[in-house]
Order: sequence, then structure tokens, then C-alpha cells
Amino acid sequence: MTIRVLLADDQPLIRAGFRMILEEAEGIDVVAEAQDGAEAVRLAAGLAPDVVVMDVRMPGVDGIEATRQIAAADESVRILVVTTFDLDEYAFAALRAGASGFILKDAPIDELVRAIDAVASGDAVVSPRITRRLLDVYAAHLPAHGDAGVGTG
Repeated sequence: MTIRVLLADDQPLIRAGFRMILEEAEGIDVVAEAQDGAEAVRLAAGLAPDVVVMDVRMPGVDGIEATRQIAAADESVRILVVTTFDLDEYAFAALRAGASGFILKDAPIDELVRAIDAVASGDAVVSPRITRRLLDVYAAHLPAHGDAGVGTG
């Protein structure tokens, strides 16, 4: 099965770099490129890609809002947010908006391909640096050991 990918990034050189990497990967077909979030939403609606590789900071409609709109319109489209910014608020907002993954642009090339494969198959992918902070936030909301009923059976 070929994974159909839509690239959304406001920087032409970044899109071209992603396209070159992904065209070399087996089983991935870049079907379109969007230069902003509004165009990504429009193209996703018309092309129904398997995965949208989405930048966060773009002019007009940003990647978080575009993710929200695409996810709401078609839950079968998976969104992988790929950004330069290692900021918790972007990661958390992207995941809340419906992204299936969040990785950083400084990730190794093969990590991008693996992340696309993973989200296309229904898995979630989060950059290791973000995963640690997500776990810390989540753990703070868990009940204390004695409150969880663990070991009381």
C-alpha cells in the first residue's frame, strides 16, 4: 500500500527537502504541497491524503488550526506535525487538535519516514523530548498510589 502524503509548510526549501526525502522512501507518494494552513485544509478535503505533514507556524491559518479543521472534517486523515519549535504548548495544542504525531525538524531523516509509516497505520508518534514532558504532565494528574486501588484485590 502506498501512503499518500500532503506536505504543508510555508517555506519552499523545507517542502522541497521533505519531498526529496520522501520520494526516495519506498511506499510514500507526495500528492501535493501547501504553503499555508488554509491551502492544506483545502487540499486535504479534495485529495484525502493518508497523512498530512504539517508545520506549526505558517501565515494566516496556522498548523494547529489547520490540523483541527482537517481532523474534524475527515478522521481518516492522519496529521504528523513537524516543527522547529520544541515548545510544550505547540505539542500539546497539536495533539489536542487531532494530530497523530509530533516530531521536530532536527530529527534524523529516517525518523520522518518511520513517523509517517506509524501514523498512517494508526499509531501515534511523539518526539522523545516531548514524550518525557507529556508523561510528567500526565503523571501529575494521576491519583496517588494508595488512591488507585492497586494491590487491593
